[in-house]
Amino acid sequence: MTSYAVFLRGINVGGINIKMADLKDALKSGPFTAVKTLLASGNVVLASDLGPAAVKKEFETTLRESFGYDAWVVVLTSERVAELVAACRYPADDKTTHTYLTLASDTAALDELSAAGAALDSVEQERLGPEALAWLAPAGGTLESPFSKLTAKPKYKASTTTRNLRTMVKVRDAAVSLEETAD
Repeated sequence: MTSYAVFLRGINVGGINIKMADLKDALKSGPFTAVKTLLASGNVVLASDLGPAAVKKEFETTLRESFGYDAWVVVLTSERVAELVAACRYPADDKTTHTYLTLASDTAALDELSAAGAALDSVEQERLGPEALAWLAPAGGTLESPFSKLTAKPKYKASTTTRNLRTMVKVRDAAVSLEETAD
């Protein structure tokens, strides 16, 4: 049994509203155990005997069938989430800057975002691995930041999602806790 973190794209924004209790109930019918939702922004930790690609497929199918929308998720093992958090050299927050991680299920999409971000003079970013890119945004101005606008383009909708580093730390802690209880 492997523990996973699943990051949903675009829920509880833009008219797609899902209560976390309803999400948890829907996932119980799938090949998942120890399902736990975190925050209201589409973060789930769970355990499964399936591999990451199969977890992604089953999870997206469950969302589409249960909630009737085109669902996309990024799936990482709990171990990988911990590695990404540890690899991020930026602070979780300070008074002027917030740290974000853009996660991808498609390396080519993240490669493209990384190159586009590098072309922006105002964006500090660092690639953490094939599936993650850390970047900084001004506190209070994230959605208006040039890189945030890049990540919001429709062509990235099916393969990327972004979380602030504080959320990633909470997901890591929940996933590690799940891993420890499974041992």
